[in-house]
Amino acid sequence: MKIIILGAGQVGSTVAESLVSEANDITMVDIAASRLSLLQDRMDLRTVVGNAAHPSVLMRAGAEDADMILAVTASDETNLVACKLAATIFNTPTKIARIRSAEYLSHPEIFSQENFCVDFAICPEQILTDYIKKLMAFPEALQVLDFAAGKVSLVAVRAFYGGPLVGQRLQALRKHVPNVDTRVAAIFRKNRPIIPEGGTVVEAEDEVFFLAAAGDIRIVLRELRRMDKPVKRIMIAGGGKIGKRLSEALEQDYQVKIIEHDHQTSQSLAVDLNNTLVLHGDATDETLLESEGIAEMDVFCALTNDDESNIMSAMLAKRMGAHKVIALINRKAYVDLVESSGIDIAISPAQVTIGSLLAYVRHGDVATVHSLRRGAAEALELVAHGDVKSSNVVGRKIEDIKLPKGATIGAIVRDLSVLRDVCGGSNFAEQEGGHDESNRKIQVIIAHHDTIIAPGDHVILFVINRAMIQQVEKLFQVNVGFL
Repeated sequence: MKIIILGAGQVGSTVAESLVSEANDITMVDIAASRLSLLQDRMDLRTVVGNAAHPSVLMRAGAEDADMILAVTASDETNLVACKLAATIFNTPTKIARIRSAEYLSHPEIFSQENFCVDFAICPEQILTDYIKKLMAFPEALQVLDFAAGKVSLVAVRAFYGGPLVGQRLQALRKHVPNVDTRVAAIFRKNRPIIPEGGTVVEAEDEVFFLAAAGDIRIVLRELRRMDKPVKRIMIAGGGKIGKRLSEALEQDYQVKIIEHDHQTSQSLAVDLNNTLVLHGDATDETLLESEGIAEMDVFCALTNDDESNIMSAMLAKRMGAHKVIALINRKAYVDLVESSGIDIAISPAQVTIGSLLAYVRHGDVATVHSLRRGAAEALELVAHGDVKSSNVVGRKIEDIKLPKGATIGAIVRDLSVLRDVCGGSNFAEQEGGHDESNRKIQVIIAHHDTIIAPGDHVILFVINRAMIQQVEKLFQVNVGFL
């Protein structure tokens, strides 16, 4: 696929790194020649220096025969104009724009074909807000990711010493939670992936990824981790776009304090936020943290635009008694370092955002993509199409599907009304699981070796190595003759 990425910032460069490794033809456009030069030294891609909103620059980038434009510059206006030009001048099939302003997002008609011709608008700040909000709801988790419109969750936890499953084989999990079906999709031990099997023994400090129906997550968590007390008190460092959005999202359900060093921004926050205590000061000021009860905070979130400030304030908050600390880290090199220094969770904004972009780039019918382990692994939700003759997966038991080593099918979400339309009511519908939703019968099926995949199924896979992605996508593509 020929893809033009406009903007070589954190999001653009992370997306480029992911897509280049999948044999796509990538061209990067940015006004900063130095930034492009650094990327070209590391990756096999073309670069064009110039303003992404200028037709001549898009022409030089090859927009006349591009399959997709990802407009992810720091300017909403540049991204919107670039998408409009791509549609009207170059007839580019797919246009994706990064939009940060709530003013634009609150008027979706702006993105229509009659206006700026944006096929998909993504807001990294909102994606991050939703991501962190999930961590508040499940304080034991390292990651909580949704599939199938929230019906299935993939949760990462760190197994603890003395936990009921530590030292036991995975097959014992069913004995501990006999009424809940769950699947361990992957285990990372000292940063090395382990393909889970029934005889795999869980060790303390293992990072365990498991899939379950969203309503069963807490039950499974109790078996893998000591349950933390519910989050009540939250302190946020940084009142920028992300800090403000998160405060707005949390202030009705939690006691929220936000620290902002800029006086004017603090005043603006105090006006816009209803139930959040706004503090003007420095989040690395010990006196301020102590006076505001940092030792009583369930979660401290460092969300400023400065990595070093986030690292220092989070480490200080942890040392002063905050139960859990989360830091936003843009520089990839810092992430692994800080998680071994007392910071509980380091979040890379680019890695959290990239999944929303990859879902539009992947071949085949990909509903959801989540980047895991700083991009080393992925979880995908693919839709199975075709029939037994035209598909490599439909009508087959999971044990008979030739998945690449390290790829695991964890769960299936099945809409029985769709299945009846496709198959006229077949015995695919007889498999376990299911609940009614909006007069439709939706089944959440945790995958086992004898589970059969039906047409229209949403299949959730865990891939421990991104190099396998193309093989997995090819496996789910139907033969050319299928109609």
